Amino acid sequence: MLTGYAGLLEPSWLDVGRHEIKTNRNGQTIKILHLSDFHASWCVSLSQIEQAVQCGLQLKPDLICLTGDFVTTKFEDLDGYSAILSQLSGAAPTFASLGNHDGGHWAALHGGHADTAWTRSLLQKSHIELLHNRSMDIVINDRPIRLVGVGDRYAHEVQPGSAFPGPTAGSAPYCVLLSHNPDTKDVLAPYAWDLMLCGHTHGGQICLPFIGAPFAPVKDQRFIAGLYCWQNRRIHITRGVGNIWGLRFNCRPEVSLLTLS
Repeated sequence: MLTGYAGLLEPSWLDVGRHEIKTNRNGQTIKILHLSDFHASWCVSLSQIEQAVQCGLQLKPDLICLTGDFVTTKFEDLDGYSAILSQLSGAAPTFASLGNHDGGHWAALHGGHADTAWTRSLLQKSHIELLHNRSMDIVINDRPIRLVGVGDRYAHEVQPGSAFPGPTAGSAPYCVLLSHNPDTKDVLAPYAWDLMLCGHTHGGQICLPFIGAPFAPVKDQRFIAGLYCWQNRRIHITRGVGNIWGLRFNCRPEVSLLTLS
């Protein structure tokens, strides 16, 4: 019975996580839709991903951030996938970072693409701005926001020296950092950011009573799912939309809305 529940019901039982973050900055509120770990694959269909996209868009976000793992292994339906993701960029400015499954040496060893070209094509066709070790300053609801994205830790492509801009005159904008793996926080600690958005953990995917999340793929097991305070900053780790193995237990897939006030 538990196996049937974990394989048939919970993986598609979407939850909506909501958090409010006080920034101590003047201006209107900004609603950020944070989605991660779509994991398009044999066990996560495009219709399931579209369900999450539609759920997120119903929250009327001002800004959309995607933090990697668009696929699990090689995936071929570029047109069908991009048609779904284009709904995000058509509704609000949408930015992304890459995850460990999105191509490269680690991904190739696990049945994925040998490089990130396919995922980059997916994002480009979907009109989603990829922030790969670079930053961009934008204005949302008359408030300046700095977006920074870094490469994936497993791919050894976290390059904060390239991602973060040099010193600027005056006060820096509120900085939202896209980094797939929350373990990168220690490498990124010396740099100026306020809120880091991560995925990768799937919230543990299998969460057992009295034990926790034994399969969460992070070194720092304190940071698996939710909103955390860390060194006077915030880290948000979403449980993600998809999964691997086709299972979730006590850890529903999540669409996350963060409200900056």
